[in-house]
Parts: sequence; structure tokens; C-alpha cells
Amino acid sequence: MAQRIDVKDVNIYYGDFLAVEGVSMTIEPRSVTAFIGPSGCGKSTFIRTLNRMHEVIPGAYVDGSVELEGVDLYGPGVDPVAVRRNIGMVFQRPNPFPTMSIRDNVLAGVKLNNRRISKSDADDLVESSLRGANLWNEVKDRLEKPGSGLSGGQQQRLCIARTIAVKPQVVLMDEPCSALDPISTLAIEDLIQEMKKDYTIVIVTHNMQQAARVSDRTAFFNIAGTGKPGKLIEMDDTATIFSSPSEQATEDYVSGRFG
Repeated sequence: MAQRIDVKDVNIYYGDFLAVEGVSMTIEPRSVTAFIGPSGCGKSTFIRTLNRMHEVIPGAYVDGSVELEGVDLYGPGVDPVAVRRNIGMVFQRPNPFPTMSIRDNVLAGVKLNNRRISKSDADDLVESSLRGANLWNEVKDRLEKPGSGLSGGQQQRLCIARTIAVKPQVVLMDEPCSALDPISTLAIEDLIQEMKKDYTIVIVTHNMQQAARVSDRTAFFNIAGTGKPGKLIEMDDTATIFSSPSEQATEDYVSGRFG
């Protein structure tokens, strides 16, 4: 299922303001790519361009190309809803639908996509998605209870189950552990390692140790100052970024001198 993303000369705007400038990169399938960098450097803005979530903000737009296996996601006639079906997203704070049961939360994306599904197929999909999110054993006896009754870490895994239920090619995660305790964070990190066998994973994180633990490749973004655009400084294998980066700014950031 996993597919490769090629980004070429992407500039991201909010109206007249250039927020991120000149990003080109390749994101490999069946791997974890981490985006790191100081606050305000454009990491979260950039990850949202990968499934066209950025453009839901009035006045926001992108130039350049983002290709999924050679298909330009910003090409004429491309349906952004179809893009988001293929490239799912997990947000910073767990956001299950509060009035829905655990079961209905998992099926929410499938139903929104107007897919007709029998009860037995739905039951199988709920189980496989919850197993894929390492949550099945914890919730299998209370599937009809509200998703909002779960702990924060369980809610985030429920959101991951909801994302993978629609069978995407890519899963984007924007600081998925920032609101979680260390034990819940470890559960998500273990899950990311399992998920990369089937998906292309991209994660934004402020946690250097997390990037080093979970990712295969790391991209470092930086910003020259307030009002300046964020830029991709360098991207390499994670071990290289953390041990012998090419750019002094990268070394300063990963060693804790700033950020």
C-alpha cells in the first residue's frame, strides 16, 4: 500500500505571506520520515501540504508540485477529498468524535466516503483497524461505549485506527505524542514502527529523542527570523543527521544549542 512522495520546489503561502520556501524532497515508502526544527519554522504547515489540508485555510495556497507515485496532487482535476483518503492525518491532540461509540469512530471515515459496507465487513474492519492501532485487546469488550471515555493515549490510537480504516497509502502525524504521557508516547512509537511495514509515515516532532528512535530519515527545517519563510536546511538518514550533519545549524539544533 505504501507509496513514495516527491516534493519539488514547493512554496507555501498564507495570502501574500510566504510561510515556507523552496522545499524539495523525496519521502520513501515503508519508512518513517521525521520533520524537526524550532517552533514557527513551517514543519506543520509543510506536512499539511502533503494532503492538501493547508488549503482549507482561507487565502492559503501552494505552488510547486507534490507527487504521489508520479501523480501531482495539485494537478488540474485532482479531488482534494480523494487525496486525503490516500494520505491520512493524525493531529496533535486526540480528536475522536465525542458522541460516537468506539466502533463508530473507527468507521467514521469509511461512512463519510459513502462506502456501503455490510455489518460483518464492518465488524472485520473495526477489528483489523483496532488491531492495527494496537488497541483491540483494550477495547474489544466496550466497542459501543463513547470514544471520549478512553484515556488520552488510547484516544490517539483510536484516531490512528480511524485513519487506517480507509486504507490510505500514507499516514501523516503532526506531533502525535505532544499531549501524551511517556507510557502512552512509547505505545505510539512502537505502533509507528509496526505501521511502517504497510504505510509511508511522516511525523512532525519537537522531541529529538523521538525522532532518533522512530525515524529512518530526518528533515531539519529552520527559519532566519520572525517574518521570514521557513526552509528545509538538510535531509538525510536519521543517524547521519544526529551524528554528522552537513550544516552547522543542524548540528546546533540537534545538540540543543538553540530551538
